Amino acid sequence: MRFDIHAVEDTRIDDGNERFCPWLTRIGGVVHWRIRSLGGTVGVYDYSLLRSRRATTSPASLSARMSALPPGKFHSFTTPPFSTTSSGTLMAEESASAQTRDAVAALWAVVLAGGIGSRFWPLSSPRRPKQLLTLLSDRPLIAETIDRLQPLIPVERVLVVTSADIAPAIASALPTVPPQNILIEPARLGTAAAVAWAAAEIARRGGPEAVCCCIHADIAIGFVDAFHYTLREATRIAAQDDVLVTIGVRASRADLAFGYVVPGQPLDSALPLSDSGACSVATFVEKPDAEQAAALLGSGALWHSGVFAWRCRVLLAALEELTPEVAPGLPMLRRGDHDAFMKLISSISIERGLLERSASLVVVPGDFGWDDVGTWASLRRARDLDDAGNGVFGACAIHDATGNVVHAEASTVVLYGVSGLLVVSLNGLTFVTTLERAADLRSMLEALPDHLRTRAGDAPESGAN
Repeated sequence: MRFDIHAVEDTRIDDGNERFCPWLTRIGGVVHWRIRSLGGTVGVYDYSLLRSRRATTSPASLSARMSALPPGKFHSFTTPPFSTTSSGTLMAEESASAQTRDAVAALWAVVLAGGIGSRFWPLSSPRRPKQLLTLLSDRPLIAETIDRLQPLIPVERVLVVTSADIAPAIASALPTVPPQNILIEPARLGTAAAVAWAAAEIARRGGPEAVCCCIHADIAIGFVDAFHYTLREATRIAAQDDVLVTIGVRASRADLAFGYVVPGQPLDSALPLSDSGACSVATFVEKPDAEQAAALLGSGALWHSGVFAWRCRVLLAALEELTPEVAPGLPMLRRGDHDAFMKLISSISIERGLLERSASLVVVPGDFGWDDVGTWASLRRARDLDDAGNGVFGACAIHDATGNVVHAEASTVVLYGVSGLLVVSLNGLTFVTTLERAADLRSMLEALPDHLRTRAGDAPESGAN
């Protein structure tokens, strides 16, 4: 039996089983990948035709390799051809792999959902923070984030960290998340504090060796299956080594709003970064200046996706050693006294407070249609565009206009002969600027009267089509 290329593209790697039998490559077996079709057939390939050693790869790149294989090398199985081995070493490896598999199967997630999102003014406000905006589809950003974790991580093991000023709005948008899983900070003191609290809570519920991934609530992911695959690989490494693992994505421009990951040596010398291999991190740079960003882009650095993985014990030990901004409060977290913890710490992000300082950082490359929905301009990358490059939400008529972003909730917007504009139309307010200036609204917001700055986004979205 042989799949054609279209059938292969419609399959997903049975990653859990492959991880359970890594020893097959060590005893000369030809069975290295099991691929389950949509119809349930399990296929087994001679992996030596794909690579010389066991490795991870994305479904898309595996599909491309498989399409070039000669006939007769693909066979149908319903069970793995090996189930036992007499080698004590191999049995130990199988046992260790099973433990890693079990840790990944019990994976937790932390969703960071603090802040109003002032860069999306006038839509965002305390009553309608950025995480609740329907910027990419008809669902709030945070609901999409939690949905895409399923079924890999059930909502019972998803913690959402948010701030008191927006907590009621966040909770109302997440009816399936247990109330005890929404951690409400009395004040925003940076993501390092949020991650520390979540790690301590997960350690209390799941034990200090529990594996967790952390994700921001406002990222766009185009290919969920590929994201799950990369996340499994990141958490597998975190489960078996005392490291912090970040997921990196290809950098396409010198963007000053992102973190940059400079890859070091591959964890497996036969599996370099160019072949989707995990690497140690030589340098992590959070939000560089323009000159730094250009140099990092030229050096082949990856963007930090805002997704990383760790074991609770490893993360809390690293914060205690490297992050003096939060370390004094960690004993209070261990005692379950979050109020005391907050009084002993100062604000810093997890990227600057830990990832930039750690020498035990690993990057796993991913290719899953990632983008950071951080500014109005990012919607031109994340939304479907018309033939002239315009990204539109709501009622809009466009003629001879290119590269604009329109968000119309209250009335119809007509564009004619303009380029690179942002137009936001709400009930009682219309905001127009260039996409370039929309990246930084701080000075404009500081100059606005309070009644405009605070009420703009409070009107509910009107069902624009």
